[in-house]
Amino acid sequence: MEQTCELIRQAKEGNMEARSRLVEENVGLIWSVVRRFQGRGYDNEDLFQIGSIGLLKCIDHFDLSRDVKFSTYAVPLIMGEIKRFLRDDGMVKVSRSLKEINYKIKKETEQYQREYHREPTLEEISVTLQIDQTDILMAMESGQEISSLHQVIYQSDGDEIHLEDKIEQQNDEIEEAVNRMYISQLLDQLEDQEKQLIKLRYFENKTQTAVAEVLGISQVQVSRLEKKILEKLRNA
Repeated sequence: MEQTCELIRQAKEGNMEARSRLVEENVGLIWSVVRRFQGRGYDNEDLFQIGSIGLLKCIDHFDLSRDVKFSTYAVPLIMGEIKRFLRDDGMVKVSRSLKEINYKIKKETEQYQREYHREPTLEEISVTLQIDQTDILMAMESGQEISSLHQVIYQSDGDEIHLEDKIEQQNDEIEEAVNRMYISQLLDQLEDQEKQLIKLRYFENKTQTAVAEVLGISQVQVSRLEKKILEKLRNA
């Protein structure tokens, strides 16, 4: 950890060699995050490049004064960078691939209404444009989804909340719920005294001295036991 902190310090001072070495030493960390996103239709090498951006941001923003492991701080930034890419690129791909069809549908609909004074049926549009009816439905539906993301769902005193903001909030809530489930599974691996210590320290925010009184042991023992438990959880 001391060596990592020294490299980070040098990188923050503009030492590109130290910066490159940090990236090289954490290649495995990036790949461990990339593997979580396999099967999304993206090349792993591309996701690795995006994850590397998150690692570089971590190097730039890591606070050396905090008692936090570099890897602990890096993983959320790497993961966040990849998630942002998947979200934004997904929307761009949908809009690019179906926008043209949407445009053709609107133009044909307007033309048909002028000639026949009614809207064309799905089959009529399909025949005229020579596009499969399923593709037409997908284009129309996707076009509605993309535009509605910017829909204002709440407004007060000049502040607006858009649907995309609400979706992002819900995604965060889902991820938080998954994290709670994961933490619960980890805690099930602990012995009763260890569970109680973690609960008192990290869920009830009690000091080591207060925990020592509850468990009937010394503060020094609490400190040693806590380090042992955290190491066990990290390994898990």
